[in-house]
Amino acid sequence: MRLRDKYANEVVPALKEQFGLDNPMTVARLQKITINMGLGDAGKDKRLMAAHTEELSKIAGQKPVVCLAKRSAATFKLRTGDPIGVKVTLRGERMWYFLEKVINIAAPRIRDFNGFKHGFDRRGNYTFGLNDQTIFPEIRVDKTPRQQGMDICFTISGGSDDQSKALLEGLGFPLMREPGKRKAKKKKSSYKK
Repeated sequence: MRLRDKYANEVVPALKEQFGLDNPMTVARLQKITINMGLGDAGKDKRLMAAHTEELSKIAGQKPVVCLAKRSAATFKLRTGDPIGVKVTLRGERMWYFLEKVINIAAPRIRDFNGFKHGFDRRGNYTFGLNDQTIFPEIRVDKTPRQQGMDICFTISGGSDDQSKALLEGLGFPLMREPGKRKAKKKKSSYKK
């Protein structure tokens, strides 16, 4: 658990100094990681549903929960109780292991990767999406029935986007650089009185 040690020994003191925090319990920390895979039409096909459930369990190292529709929707041909997705909530050692896998293995395997976009909500949580599950080394491309994306949410305590961003950057999470806002220069008028 190199990332957990790095968080305790390097990131926490840096965040305390950067934000002027006296109490180490007020420093932003990663509470849980939620991986969500919406299946859409694949939820009606039991073979695809089983394949994606198995893939998510290999990626996360934990058995996923099948999410069922709460309401019927005629426009989507959906009835109450139909499976619509699978999700996993990671905490503790599995959470740190998954984060390390995303940073060191999965993110470098994304084609034309420049970093993940800024997806912070106003409470300090961070969400991003992946288009393909085959970037994880546990998934074999020849055994995959179809390409399937997933949403990953980091629940971070601290309550501010700035602290959460500094926490993720301190851990080495590849965030995309925000374009700098430049002030427009005033043009000097060539008109002379």
